[in-house]
Amino acid sequence: MMKCLKGIFIALILSMTVGVATGYSQDTKTQEAKKARLQKEIAILDSQIKAIASKSASAINKLSLIRKKVDARKELVAESDRQIAGFSSSIAAKEEEIKVLQARLDTLSDYYERLVRGAYKNRNAKVWYMYILASDDLGQAFRRYGYLRDLSKQMNIQAQRIIETRDTLEKQTAALAEMKKEAESLRKERLSEVGKLQAEQNDSQKLVNQLKKDKKKYQQDLAKKQREVEALNREIQRIIQQALEDKGGKKGSGKTSSKPAKPIDYTLAKQFESNKGKLPWPADGPVVEHFGQRYHPVYTNLKLPFNNGISIALAQGTAVKAVFDGEVKQIVVMPGYNKCILVQHGNYFSFYCKMGSVSVKAGDKVKTGQSLGTVDTIGGETQLHLQIWSGKNPQNPETWLRPR
Repeated sequence: MMKCLKGIFIALILSMTVGVATGYSQDTKTQEAKKARLQKEIAILDSQIKAIASKSASAINKLSLIRKKVDARKELVAESDRQIAGFSSSIAAKEEEIKVLQARLDTLSDYYERLVRGAYKNRNAKVWYMYILASDDLGQAFRRYGYLRDLSKQMNIQAQRIIETRDTLEKQTAALAEMKKEAESLRKERLSEVGKLQAEQNDSQKLVNQLKKDKKKYQQDLAKKQREVEALNREIQRIIQQALEDKGGKKGSGKTSSKPAKPIDYTLAKQFESNKGKLPWPADGPVVEHFGQRYHPVYTNLKLPFNNGISIALAQGTAVKAVFDGEVKQIVVMPGYNKCILVQHGNYFSFYCKMGSVSVKAGDKVKTGQSLGTVDTIGGETQLHLQIWSGKNPQNPETWLRPR
């Protein structure tokens, strides 16, 4: 009974440790995917920081990019910390598994040794016969005969169990050594990331000091940016108003067409609304400017223009895709934003600015994920500016796009 319970306990421990290892393996894949995304974002930010390094007018933008890069690097270090902690837990579980296997091997070996010793003592056939004949009754004689007959078979089975357990033990020991090697490599990688993080934080501080010396100049840059943002907002509001009313008049003409207003596709609008939080990203890159009211990164009481959308840093020439089915209503060119594409989804609208090449035209029907063109590089920055509107109200695009 005790041997049976011991066997069950060993099997339970082994199954638990295997479960821990499998779960950790799956978690590691998720962590590696997240680290790969962060490393890609850091590479994009790094290339843009280098591109605008010689442009003094872009110092504020450069500071914003460096700080975003610092945040991404911190997250990368945090991911490494989580992976190291996971490795430590997994190594401890593997060591426990090896301990249980070693105990099992010792038990099997001890039992096998006793079987061999018994077989050696009874190796003479005459002794076997005497052992059977000395039985108290016929039942005991049959039991002794069965024992002697199965002794060889039991020895072979036990020997095979020992071989299998020893093989498993060797494999788990090798796996443990590999885990320790990976953990050490990860610790070195983390140390390198921390060094880069410190250097980037120093760069950020140097830029802050530079900006503090020339406040007047950067206030002028800010005023120019404010005018560009206000002009963009007015134009977006105008073309959305026109799309909702569908009067067909041109800006400033004072004329409208006599054709009846085209009804809004509320079925499409409902589909768009039901996909809130699940829309695909128009391109893959880090968000460097978020929706809403922002403040100057150095003069923290100085308001920056309210942001009706988000800016996504991208590699040069990246294709920009529609976030949902819709119709291209208008393509405009705006100072500081180059080409902008407005796509209507019923009474919802998505707006894509800072485009270089455009592969659609007004009136085109587009599908989710369809390429609209490629992002432009303006002043060394390659960033898509995305806005989403519900009727005449700007929305935070990050609440509509799927989590990453």
